Amino acid sequence: MYKYWLKACFIILLLLLVPLGTANAQDTTSSGPVYIIQEGDSLWDIAYRFHVSQEDLAAANGIENPNQITIGQPLVIPGLEDIQGVLITESVSFGETLHSLSLRYMLPTDLLERLNHLTSPNELFTGYSLVILQNDNLSAPGTRITLGEDQTLLELAVLNDTNPWAILTTNQIDNTASAIPGDVFRLPTGDDPGPGELPPSISTVDISTLIQGQTAEIQVEGSTGLSLSGSLVNHTLNFFQSTDQHYVALQGVHSKVEPGLFLINLFGKDVSGTQFSFSQMALITPGDYYYEMINNVDPVTLDPTITAPEDQEWEQLFSPVSTKKLWENVFSLPVDPAFAGCYTSWYGARRSYNGSAYEYVHTGQDICGQIGDPIYAAASGVVVFAGPLTVRGNAIMIDHGWGVYSAYMHASEILVKVGDHIVQDQLIGKVGNTGRVEGPHLHFEVIVGGVQVDPLQWLGQEFP
Repeated sequence: MYKYWLKACFIILLLLLVPLGTANAQDTTSSGPVYIIQEGDSLWDIAYRFHVSQEDLAAANGIENPNQITIGQPLVIPGLEDIQGVLITESVSFGETLHSLSLRYMLPTDLLERLNHLTSPNELFTGYSLVILQNDNLSAPGTRITLGEDQTLLELAVLNDTNPWAILTTNQIDNTASAIPGDVFRLPTGDDPGPGELPPSISTVDISTLIQGQTAEIQVEGSTGLSLSGSLVNHTLNFFQSTDQHYVALQGVHSKVEPGLFLINLFGKDVSGTQFSFSQMALITPGDYYYEMINNVDPVTLDPTITAPEDQEWEQLFSPVSTKKLWENVFSLPVDPAFAGCYTSWYGARRSYNGSAYEYVHTGQDICGQIGDPIYAAASGVVVFAGPLTVRGNAIMIDHGWGVYSAYMHASEILVKVGDHIVQDQLIGKVGNTGRVEGPHLHFEVIVGGVQVDPLQWLGQEFP
């Protein structure tokens, strides 16, 4: 008996000496909703998507080394300790508001505001990373309907085989008086994933990432016969119908536009004459442009009394928007393939000429070449300019339709004339050193919606 008593004492003593738990850098040290780490995640990326600092995220989870996180590991998201559940993020599409997102994800607006630290509706820009609670039982969003002119909510309900109270409840509206013509509602039933604040004639609106100096592509899927227009950064969006139900607008984003939030406006009318409009913020992110100094150019090419009128003449050339799309496929390199990747200066560079301030912006891509080397048309189109200019030298401009132009400058010879219909890869001129240059090369421009954009984007990507 005494032997067993000694053995029991020994076991108790061991238990007292051994710690109840081992400290681990990945142990959760606070409560709240969690996010499950996915493949490709980094701690910085997770913090950015959930609108918290990386430091706070690491501290809430006892993480000492931000590089030591694993797939499947739950992370507590700080600042939401009284909320429980699994958090995920969804990208906000154009055509959504806090109210429509509340209906889509079946979450109260005040909870969405807390989860996303929202202080202004403008923060819900296109592409915003919306934090929501995962709901495996989420029902499909109901069919969208639009309240017409001189139409009551009762009439709208009867036409859609429901009652106004069901519409009010589904759309979290207090009374019928708050419904006005043009409002978009969800019916209690149906499966309509379309943008909640746009009418049912619009299925989707897809906006490419907006970057300084790049071409923005706005694509709309909708019913046949839509009439669409809009604006982005003080430029009109010109929509064209590529198929019966597909519409596209291409618009350049100027390389000197300040990064930040800008309104995208969309206006439309369907075949019945019903009009709609919607505005939402979109984020323009910075491009990567450098500074360069260029000396020994002819001072005449810097004289404002010469450059200003020439710039105005040049801009007037690419202001018309032709309704017929003339190009196909990706734009071609406009020089001999031997010069592929050989560039003497890059689009968007901030330039100093002859010791001036860095007040000039390079509007094209300078491609290597020697006097007499061939210049080819990057795409099919119609020549709208072919002649000498002081700054641009011997220059050619081609209209490709839909507000898209290409231009070729500093040529030694021009082999086309205004009005010529050009096919892709056709010989149009020869490389030279005319105009504002330090030496022979081809200055190649692409203009979209009245804005010079990065030509390399068009050499590597098919639009639309």
